[in-house]
Amino acid sequence: MSDRENIQQVASRLVGLRDALELAPEQVAEACGIDVDTYLGYESGNQDIPISFIQNLAQIYGVQVPELLFGTSPRMSAYYVTRAGKGARVERSKAYSYESLAEGFADRIIHPFMVTLEPANNATAKPNSHPGQEYNYVISGREELHIGAKTIVLNPGDSIIFNASLPHYMQALDEQPLQFISIIASK
Repeated sequence: MSDRENIQQVASRLVGLRDALELAPEQVAEACGIDVDTYLGYESGNQDIPISFIQNLAQIYGVQVPELLFGTSPRMSAYYVTRAGKGARVERSKAYSYESLAEGFADRIIHPFMVTLEPANNATAKPNSHPGQEYNYVISGREELHIGAKTIVLNPGDSIIFNASLPHYMQALDEQPLQFISIIASK
């Protein structure tokens, strides 16, 4: 499935949730703290949909993140195994490729992802912010992490935890793909 097709499917689920709740786009945008034009851009499928927005929307309306990303409800409550390379993939941005590492675990309070960033996509990475904290552990490549006005370079084996409400974005260095584990926890 192409990046655009995946974004279109997520956008369709956003519309479906809003319709099911009988809400106007203005109501959802206000609840999420974004302007209505941005929200309508997400619903159109023509604009990248930040994972932080999906998490915020899921929390506000009491649905699970995988329902919005993948159209499935997590069912496991004791444990959930994700085999290497077998996590559900979501391409919610031109810049980042996400592989969910726990999509089948219900009511989780953390959201772990394997993230891949190709250096050619550095130019499309945009600052993002969301409630809670984020932890990144670099597997391969080198990461240039921008948090507010600070720039930090992380090498394989390095990790960082930060306040995710600060604007942040990542870039791949040395013209090499960057792969890192990102764990997002909301407060």
